[in-house]
Amino acid sequence: MQTISWQDFEMVELRVGTLVRVEPFPEARRPAYKVWADFGPELGVRKSSAQITDLYRPEALVGRQIVAVVNFPPKQIGPLQSEFLLTGFYRPDGAVVIAIPEQAVQNGAKLG
Repeated sequence: MQTISWQDFEMVELRVGTLVRVEPFPEARRPAYKVWADFGPELGVRKSSAQITDLYRPEALVGRQIVAVVNFPPKQIGPLQSEFLLTGFYRPDGAVVIAIPEQAVQNGAKLG
């Protein structure tokens, strides 16, 4: 395991957002969804893709809070420009479990 400094960690901006729209992403190389999350008034609604199709259905994701990295530069993923990284944990079978706050918090709240 590589160690990082506290200053390195402080550069990663982890924020809470609420998923407001989720759609299939048939153009993706691996099964994925297009996702839009509301990160509050400062950041607004941002879009990304997420390889979370094994455990989640689009209709069950809308309204759920997520934890995301919001300060990566935009990345082109096929026809979609990704504006955040939805965080999660890999299970042994390769499925991704979404990282979520334990209780509801304000959209845009920073991990502290």
